[in-house]
Amino acid sequence: MTVLHRDEHLLIVNKPPGLLAQPDHTGDPDVVSRGKEMLADTAAGTPFLGPVHRLDRPSSGVMALARSSEAARHLSRQFRERLVEKRYVVVVEGTLRGIGAWTDYIAKTDRQPRLVDPDDPDGKRAELNWQVLESNSARTLLQVTLQTGRSHQIRLQAASRGHPVVGDDRYGASAALTKRVIALHHVLLRVDHPARPRRESFVAAPPAHWSEVLTDAMDSTLRRMLDREQPG
Repeated sequence: MTVLHRDEHLLIVNKPPGLLAQPDHTGDPDVVSRGKEMLADTAAGTPFLGPVHRLDRPSSGVMALARSSEAARHLSRQFRERLVEKRYVVVVEGTLRGIGAWTDYIAKTDRQPRLVDPDDPDGKRAELNWQVLESNSARTLLQVTLQTGRSHQIRLQAASRGHPVVGDDRYGASAALTKRVIALHHVLLRVDHPARPRRESFVAAPPAHWSEVLTDAMDSTLRRMLDREQPG
């Protein structure tokens, strides 16, 4: 787990695929516990560390954690009021062209997210915008900007349109990837700092397993995008 930024208010990390965002009943390694271990040498006792958003276990990328309850409230409000920018890069099966927007409704039944009709009482609106970065006859590299943050949102919305995320056999991908990770990565987060009057940008490159799924053209395009978005 790579640290992208660390100060007295924030810990921003690049979550590797396969790592839980926070502890659960499995007892498997998670971002919050690892983060507390990283901070233990700089604080007396167990340091406060609170996640303000989630990433699915098989996905990767930028994850923000608050180092105080005040910072957590400030950041959580920004996520709740959709004041943050959350940008993903995703490789999906099949060919898409141009740009577009998807709107659906997602409900969680027995802890399992699923698409539902708009009039479902448990359904919550799920919106995203997408743009093709590169494509061929088999796969498409997308840039996705989330307008909402529903469980498994990108995975469900892409799969329902016949374009499952590469490696995501839970939602219909033709094959799994190594270690059952998927080609879904939170590449950029823009958020107001909880204690300073400035907008912060955090960028993380996709993990090594993406070499399994990217063509040379996709890799070059992604590298140019990362160079362009690096802060400073």
